[in-house]
Amino acid sequence: MKHAILRLATLRYRSILDRIIIGLLVAIMALIVIHAPLSVFIGSKIPVLALSIKAWKEIIMAIAALLVVLRYGQRLVRDFRRDPLIILCGLYVVLHIVLALPSANGGLAAIAGLMVDLRYIAYFILIYVVTRYNPRYRARLWHTAAIGAAVVLESLLAQFVLPVDFLKYLGYNKTTIAPYMLVDMNPAFVRYNSTLRGPNPLGAYAIIVVSVAVAWWLMRMKKLRDRWWLVLPAFYSVVGLVAVWVSYSRSALVAAAGSIGLVAALQLGCRVSRRVWLAGIGIMIACAAGLYLIRGTEFFHTVIIHDNPATGAHATSNDDHAKSLSAGIMRMAQQPLGAGVGTTGSAAAYGSTPYIIENQYVMVAHEVGWLGLVLFMVIYVLVLHGLWRQQRQWYAVGLWASGIGLAFVGIVLPVWADDTVSIVWWGLAAAVCSKNYKGEIYGISHKKTA
Repeated sequence: MKHAILRLATLRYRSILDRIIIGLLVAIMALIVIHAPLSVFIGSKIPVLALSIKAWKEIIMAIAALLVVLRYGQRLVRDFRRDPLIILCGLYVVLHIVLALPSANGGLAAIAGLMVDLRYIAYFILIYVVTRYNPRYRARLWHTAAIGAAVVLESLLAQFVLPVDFLKYLGYNKTTIAPYMLVDMNPAFVRYNSTLRGPNPLGAYAIIVVSVAVAWWLMRMKKLRDRWWLVLPAFYSVVGLVAVWVSYSRSALVAAAGSIGLVAALQLGCRVSRRVWLAGIGIMIACAAGLYLIRGTEFFHTVIIHDNPATGAHATSNDDHAKSLSAGIMRMAQQPLGAGVGTTGSAAAYGSTPYIIENQYVMVAHEVGWLGLVLFMVIYVLVLHGLWRQQRQWYAVGLWASGIGLAFVGIVLPVWADDTVSIVWWGLAAAVCSKNYKGEIYGISHKKTA
């Protein structure tokens, strides 16, 4: 009787820990979509908290990590010692910590650099482990992400009817986050933020929403009895495309088009007739021809090229991208071991030598060297491969396609430096990838975990 009571008490204790852990992780997924307005508003009202409030998600992750270790203990080593994703992610984290110690900027900049570079990797590991042991929690993460996407898209629609500078009432300004931006300094083309940190992050986030929504829509389209459910994925798809457009992020627009094409190819595949494929090719050719025909218009120079001499600045964003890329590559070649964590991006603002690199891969190499870049690339390829292995699931197809698109965006922007984009994509990818690694492949036990 005594042993039975102890067993029940232990099971109850484990169950409580499981619910606390997933509650913390779901809270991050839920709040990350309003991180920007939340941190700006609290920082403007209580300036003493302006810096620390930005770290709320990292603090929650640290608490969740301690609880995961407490809950599973030595089983973590036993179950994941042969998992390549966990091993490589662990090496990536260790490399960052080692290189952060002698960082050129040191102190606060190095800490901020660790948070920017590792928060999505840490979140990936936590989700990966927890959903491996508790598969039922995957649905809760997806539902939370769907609600978060609705918040972002509905906030965007609200901004169309509100004054363009409405966000200034939440504390947005030139020193925090601009309430809105203009394309090529032209007031006729407003770049909206929604609840993200800027129009470029909004465009990148919308790639995830659109890719997953289109995959969902194509899956539901095959089931005639579920036609009513087409309304929801149609909302995410249409408004998501609107978000991509009004962000006026050229890389996001190209990436979204490519991601949708990949989703359609995988979901429809050989079931589409040759005529449909030819029609699709014809549409792409027509779009290219249309761009050529409007090459001399104000719209083309403002929105597509960003070099309108009538409204644009003397130095265009094209020049900035080119200079940043060439300078970053030159530094990368000269520093095979990297310049140290926190020496570029937003983290470098806390140091003595702020430096911005507008390329995700060059940014990684600049901070943690060639080895860090190789580790990051291998991890990313493995995650995409893990999503590919689940291609029969529409949500995996959407994430895989958006991952390809975001990899393209990373060529011109440090796409994973944004909190919302990185947390959402890597967190959902972890929930999908954790389904792949079972005993017959990587040595993880099939036995039900207590």
